[in-house]
Amino acid sequence: MSAASATETPEPTPAPEEEFEFHFRGNVQFDGEPLEGVVIRVEGGGFEADTETGPDGRWEIGVPEKATYTVSLDEDTLPEGVVVAEGGASREAEFGLTRNASVNFFLGEGVRTTVSFFDQFLQRTVNGLNFGLLLALAAIGLSLIFGTTGLSNFAHAELITFGALMVLSFGVDLAWPLWAAIGIALVLSAALGWGLDAAIWKPLRRKGVGVIQLMIVSIGLSLALRYTYQYFYGGATRQLPGATLPSDIRIGPIALSWVDVVSMAVSVVAILAVAYFLLRTRIGKATRAVSDNPALASASGIDVNFVIRIVWVLGAGLAGLSGILWAYFRPGVSWDMGFQILLLVFAAVTLGGLGTAFGALVGAVIVGLFVELSTLWLPSDMKYVGALVIMILVLLFRPQGILGRRERIG
Repeated sequence: MSAASATETPEPTPAPEEEFEFHFRGNVQFDGEPLEGVVIRVEGGGFEADTETGPDGRWEIGVPEKATYTVSLDEDTLPEGVVVAEGGASREAEFGLTRNASVNFFLGEGVRTTVSFFDQFLQRTVNGLNFGLLLALAAIGLSLIFGTTGLSNFAHAELITFGALMVLSFGVDLAWPLWAAIGIALVLSAALGWGLDAAIWKPLRRKGVGVIQLMIVSIGLSLALRYTYQYFYGGATRQLPGATLPSDIRIGPIALSWVDVVSMAVSVVAILAVAYFLLRTRIGKATRAVSDNPALASASGIDVNFVIRIVWVLGAGLAGLSGILWAYFRPGVSWDMGFQILLLVFAAVTLGGLGTAFGALVGAVIVGLFVELSTLWLPSDMKYVGALVIMILVLLFRPQGILGRRERIG
């Protein structure tokens, strides 16, 4: 039996808690009998709400905008012996030309399979590693910028968003091949970093503006860029090509999609490339020297402004790549997606040690793992809070961070 469409049934019994213009509706029945108390949840674009079916089996949830949402039926609330027989208990749903959409779940008799705690632990560990690696790309760029300039760049969130928006523009709106769209997005991200340093940060450095004033400027720049994105791209969440591929790769209890595998591989390759750049190349060694002591580096003949320009290009490029991978991990592209993980990026940098790229990597992996594993015990809404709490606890015992130095963090 199926959750019948709202066009075949009268208005549902449970009224939505908030008044919204758009609504998902359905009717949960089994063998012709309505099922009461079944929990239905809608998530997407930063919005989340749930409801229960009424005595007549009907449900309704209002949402704030036309977008793609994940609608889930909680199988634990079904009667014993009843399962979702086809299509799974979660599915992507979107609106057509009307303001109402029906979501159907096909129920049948069966034995509900449960996932053991150990299997969940393994799956979320892999998810946390994936999340931590993409966080590391953004955190390394932010840490390098701080190390060479002393700037806590709050506009780094918008550099993350920029990469995903460029792939959306070229890969979806212009329908270019995905590989070309990603390549162009990375080049434009690096170019944005170069342009911001040339137009804003270098002139401010020449005038001797203090780090507090620079930080305030970065906050204003962040707001300006974020709402510019909203003006041109709107407030809806959109998907990149291949973002909703099924998890058809199984290694024991671990289920992965090809997007997950590629994301982790790209992150590892990019991190190894940055490590090689910092440890083996002349510019990389100069970057570390400027991070340790800019005055001494300048006296040694290093062009500090050139090194800072390279760092801005590299940091923006890594942020853009992180944004692309974040768009696939969420999944979805939105105007404020970078801001949603900005505190986690700062937490990773602070936890690992301000100004050190390798510390940012360690901090990001710890934060990513903690965010995913904490949902085994904490509500999913609190998983980001837990990551910030663990950062505070570590800093209480080691204020300089895991790999930082007390005398000069770098």
